[in-house]
Amino acid sequence: MIEEISIRDLGVIGRATLPLGPGFTAVTGETGAGKTMVVSALGLLLGQRAESGVVRSGSPQAVVDGRWLVPAEGAIVERVRDAGGEVDDGELFLSRVVSAEGRSRAVVGGRTAPIGVLGDLADHLVVVHGQSEQIRLKSAAAQRAAVDAHGGAALAEAVAHYRGAYDAWLAARAELDEITRDRDARRDEAEGLRAAIDEIEGLAPVAGELDELDATAERLSNAEDLRLAAGLAHEVLSTDAVDGTRDVVSLVEEARRQIERVAPHDPALEPIADLLAEVSVQVGESASRLSSYLGTLDADVAVELESVQTRRADLAGLVRKYGPTLDDVIRMLDDGSRRLVELDGDDDRLAHLDDEVAELRAEAERRAGVLGDLRRASGADLSTRVSAELSALAMTGAEIVVEVSPRDELGTSGGDVVSLLLRPHPGSEPRPLGKGASGGELSRVMLALEVVMAGSSDVPTFVFDEVDAGVGGSAAIEIGRRLAALAERAQVIVVTHLAQVAAFATNHLRVVKDASGEVTASSVHQLEGDERVAEMARLLSGLPDSSSGLEHARELLELASSARRPTTADTRS
Repeated sequence: MIEEISIRDLGVIGRATLPLGPGFTAVTGETGAGKTMVVSALGLLLGQRAESGVVRSGSPQAVVDGRWLVPAEGAIVERVRDAGGEVDDGELFLSRVVSAEGRSRAVVGGRTAPIGVLGDLADHLVVVHGQSEQIRLKSAAAQRAAVDAHGGAALAEAVAHYRGAYDAWLAARAELDEITRDRDARRDEAEGLRAAIDEIEGLAPVAGELDELDATAERLSNAEDLRLAAGLAHEVLSTDAVDGTRDVVSLVEEARRQIERVAPHDPALEPIADLLAEVSVQVGESASRLSSYLGTLDADVAVELESVQTRRADLAGLVRKYGPTLDDVIRMLDDGSRRLVELDGDDDRLAHLDDEVAELRAEAERRAGVLGDLRRASGADLSTRVSAELSALAMTGAEIVVEVSPRDELGTSGGDVVSLLLRPHPGSEPRPLGKGASGGELSRVMLALEVVMAGSSDVPTFVFDEVDAGVGGSAAIEIGRRLAALAERAQVIVVTHLAQVAAFATNHLRVVKDASGEVTASSVHQLEGDERVAEMARLLSGLPDSSSGLEHARELLELASSARRPTTADTRS
């Protein structure tokens, strides 16, 4: 429940605080005083879109703060904690700031949060009704939602079961349609994959093979230079020449022997002797390796090089077709094989899908039948109860008729169309709400629906923005009675211009202007006693100090406090 809302620099309101609390709160005031801004402020706290035009002229920003009393545990507290906020001793603080440039930010439970968090909380905190809601009530979706909500948990479960069956049927049908529609394309794809797989498997590429072939081709292309350089190097290091030429091995060995011979005379020569010994070993090892290398150089290089180049060309062709790299070619072999198995199974899959689609369709139809039966039962009960409320709202003889008729094809909402019709008097033809009901009739139909459905709703607050438009006289008094009955189960806040409605409020707030036409810090007054009587007189006659108006106002207040009769919902309980 909303404890208090504070508004600063929103529209025509400079500063205002609305003490709310439990029961029935009526908000009244002169035209242009800013009554509707109260609903706009609440809308901002519930995550509605904000525009820079809502900021009071000359002010840098508009600020709306709200304080709610909420259960210590539950969906509200969980969402607040998810956003990083806290609920302190059952009190939830929400805030919305809108700058003159149109930027907006929200605070939830003491922490800055995305605006969307306010929208998430809205469904658990408040239901707002206004002229736009009357328009919405004309839509088939809203009428179906009302019947479904009235049906309670059993109908909600049936809706969920139907949607599961319907979605499964759609998915299977879509797969069947895809396979059937693309059968030729899928057959061509399978043939192409089969040819590609045969080609790749025929060459059997190995990861990294192209790099190895490139290195081998480079070596073979320069085989003669390699042989010549390696031969010369080997000859310099180690040779058996008969012309007396000494090689590196013999020269290093001679140097080692000479140093080792005289090293005992000078210890400084010992490390040099050791170094020469290591050099002698390394030179000998190098000569041996060069000899082995020369043995690996095949004399028939041209044949081997041709074989390597042919392999490189074959693999390059695969890369051009299925690349851009050899790894992609190898991956394509694996992925293509799996895809080919899937495509080759199309005929079997088609036969299976035909049966599956038929079975799922039958299940969806069965679920739709169950859903339709529950909707008809819910609609009949809703019709009886709402019609009784309409009678109490000065629409004696009027009846709400709920039609649940089959549709040509299953849809996301079931296999039937739900319509709310209004029969204005016995014997007349029921008329669609969207075509035959006036604004005043729609106001009372919507209120009757809320009164009937309030018992099954867990939303703690209902806000009505001039829902009594187009209504007057005794009908307005009955609207006041019904709002008061609703306030026994939930918090009710009503923006109204009718004294007959405001008389039933347990908390009366008046929005006023100062002499300059601007709303001041004292723009919202909580009315009691003579002040409330004067405001009621103003609503009745336009004159707060008219003796006849004051007398009529007292009469209305007395009627509201003493003559409230039991509601249909009361008698049922």
